[in-house]
Amino acid sequence: MAILRASHLVKRFGPVTAVRDVSLTVGEGEIVGLLGPNGAGKSTTLHMLLGLITPDAGSVELFGMELARHRTEALSRLNFAASYVDLPGVLRVGEVLDAFARLYALRRPRERVAELVELFELGPFVKRRVMALSSGQRTRVQLAKALLNAPRLLVLDEPTANLDPDAGDRIRGLLTRVAAENGSAMLITSHNMREVERMCDRVHFLSGGVIVAAGSAAELAGHYGAEDLEEVFLKVARG
Repeated sequence: MAILRASHLVKRFGPVTAVRDVSLTVGEGEIVGLLGPNGAGKSTTLHMLLGLITPDAGSVELFGMELARHRTEALSRLNFAASYVDLPGVLRVGEVLDAFARLYALRRPRERVAELVELFELGPFVKRRVMALSSGQRTRVQLAKALLNAPRLLVLDEPTANLDPDAGDRIRGLLTRVAAENGSAMLITSHNMREVERMCDRVHFLSGGVIVAAGSAAELAGHYGAEDLEEVFLKVARG
């Protein structure tokens, strides 16, 4: 079953066409990568998939529902995390997670917060203000927040960008396990090609607002005559 289906998305900003004709799907339990150089249209595509901006053409379906017609119901089943999105700095970590748990109308907010505090090893920071956290610690809080409502689709923009190699490796393993155990689908953007190779079942490469290649990491490496996904990225980015 397709958790996410985007069909022929187009987005223009004045004379600039940021996304030209993007179609992609993410299936149940699948982790899909959306890659490309800066300015390729990744953020614009994500914003359309999340309902933050309206496409000029094309459509988005989430869980079999057209996003334009079933916005509230569809968006309630997903969540999003990005390293560049700030959480309220004056609040303590526990307060932030509790506030989002209540915003998501969870039945047992305290229990769910406690589960994720343990899962992301946030215990030492629960009473610390977000502004006092390191960038890596903030990333872990962002990911915990994103999993509060047990989303069926998790959209992650550079999920481990601020983590050290050890923390990044553990978070990648955790996210992969969540997808496998819960059947959650994930759409990930990242400039860490080793991360993508490890986590993603399929990858879409964007360049100039168009998907120029799609497939597994091995398939793409074979198609481009490359040793790995990083070499594929360089070939795509350099045309």
